[in-house]
Amino acid sequence: MTIRVIIVDDQAMVRAGFAALLSAQADIDVVGEAPDGRQGIEVSRRTHPDVVLMDVRMPEMDGLAAARALLDPPTGVVHRPRVLMLTTFDVDDYVYEALRAGASGFLLKDAPPADLISAVRVVAAGEALLAPSVTRRLIADFAQQGRPVARRDRSLRLKGLTPRETEVLELIARGLSNQEIAEHLILAEQTVKTHIGRVLAKLGLRDRAQAVIFAYESGLVAPGG
Repeated sequence: MTIRVIIVDDQAMVRAGFAALLSAQADIDVVGEAPDGRQGIEVSRRTHPDVVLMDVRMPEMDGLAAARALLDPPTGVVHRPRVLMLTTFDVDDYVYEALRAGASGFLLKDAPPADLISAVRVVAAGEALLAPSVTRRLIADFAQQGRPVARRDRSLRLKGLTPRETEVLELIARGLSNQEIAEHLILAEQTVKTHIGRVLAKLGLRDRAQAVIFAYESGLVAPGG
């Protein structure tokens, strides 16, 4: 099945370069582009992409506001694409807030071409949407900034998890990959994937990125703990 993608970035050269790279892939179709978040929303609502590559900082409407609009659409709008944030910085507040809003991860603009192609495929498939190394940087940033948490509602939702599911969620939040979790718990990797799927379903989370955020904001895991 072909993955439909739109590119939202205020730099025409970036849009053109990404479009050329992705369009050259047999399984990816670039169906639109936009120079700012506001137009990005319009293009997304018109073309119904599977994945939106969204720059963080743009004029008119930045990527964070646009991501929120796409991931929490008004009544009557059914389509919700997966959003992959593009940034020139490793981790920043905009990216963190975008993950909280439901973005599926982020990618540095200077990442190798193969990483961009892989990221689009991974996001479209809904699989490991944050690489463990990225998760660990996010955790480090979380600890350094001392971000506020809203624990009551989230801690209550944790009670719906089994002890094993809670353990898996904690390991995800600590930046372990599926393979590392499997080795740590002495489980098959497929079993770990099953547990992760159940955790996401029970907590109403879209993906691994939101699971990391949830684990910290519920108090399950403490930065630096």
